[in-house]
Amino acid sequence: MTCFCELFRSFEQRLSPTMRQEHAAGDKVFVDYSGKKIPIVDRKTGEIREAEIFVAVLGASSYTFAEATWTQTLPDWIGSHVRMFRFFHGVPRLVIPDNLKSGVSRASFYDPEINRSYGMMASHYGVGVLPARPRKPRDKSKVENGVRFAQSCILGRLRNQTFFSLAEANAAIAQALDRINDHVMRRLGVSRRQLFETVERPALASLPLEDYEFAEWRLARVSTDYHVEFKTFFYSVPHSLIRQQVDLRATARTIEIFHRGKRVAVHQRRYGGPRHGTDPDHMPSSHRRYAEWTPERFRRWATSIGPQTEGLVIAILASRPHPEQGFRTCLGILRLFRDIDRNRAEAVSARAVEIGGLNCKSIASLIANHKAARHSTEPTAIVDHANLRGPDYFH
Repeated sequence: MTCFCELFRSFEQRLSPTMRQEHAAGDKVFVDYSGKKIPIVDRKTGEIREAEIFVAVLGASSYTFAEATWTQTLPDWIGSHVRMFRFFHGVPRLVIPDNLKSGVSRASFYDPEINRSYGMMASHYGVGVLPARPRKPRDKSKVENGVRFAQSCILGRLRNQTFFSLAEANAAIAQALDRINDHVMRRLGVSRRQLFETVERPALASLPLEDYEFAEWRLARVSTDYHVEFKTFFYSVPHSLIRQQVDLRATARTIEIFHRGKRVAVHQRRYGGPRHGTDPDHMPSSHRRYAEWTPERFRRWATSIGPQTEGLVIAILASRPHPEQGFRTCLGILRLFRDIDRNRAEAVSARAVEIGGLNCKSIASLIANHKAARHSTEPTAIVDHANLRGPDYFH
């Protein structure tokens, strides 16, 4: 026994001093994930998937919030903070997280680097983020104790229950939270809820009018087709920004693109359908004209000349395996028709369809033959045959 006492005294002398922390009302909330998880069963397959447990403890009252999420990734991490603030009906001055990658991009004693999306959420609520020092659990003893208490009171009570969805698990966790927050603390003689309502809640800042909408930020380089990629889909920016670096902000509904702090493009986020979302205003003028080429547009151009020209365009597009292969032919023919009057164009179109001359070379030859025929010595014959469809019309 004497030897043990001597060794214990020696051990006590090596212990570093600890500082008692006083937590002001409304000052800090400590957040972390429980090391233990809650199993959830897929009702159809019987597969068991484990969910994470997010725990938050207010500094002055020890009022506790907890919920289950599938992962510790950024969307779940930020979503838990949004629901936590709503649960508290207010916002403290500081959030003290552990150095989880979703919240802290680079842990450091002097200059911790906060994840940009996490920082935007904090800015929305007007709250500061002060990560605990790496490998210093005493910096966040409140949440460490809260996590242990949550594990024993939540997981311990729910260990014999089977959950088939995240919603079921969170409903049971909410009931366990009520028991935790209503439990009278032996040393203080009051419950966490009483302390929260009388001391902490009045000191919290007001919630903003709207909940924060999760947004993911990415750096992107504009490619030579003036698009940036996000989750296998492509979104256009003004073509003048080709090869420039831009900031991309993605929410569940929109994609916003910023260059040097100025928003230069906004798109509806795509989850299916065409992979490219292109704003015509972002295109060079030459690309914009090409993008406007459609079968219907060529038909409208041809109709403005006459029904025979419309028939020619339809025949050209139908003769190609893909209509797009006939666009340039139609464009060339329409340009040839600029230099002749409408009646001649209609006559040439009718003859081209009749003989199957569905290319620019044939149309140019028919126009030349028609021009030569008009200057022949038999103008009356040309006029008489102007609307005929006979095989000798252009001969």
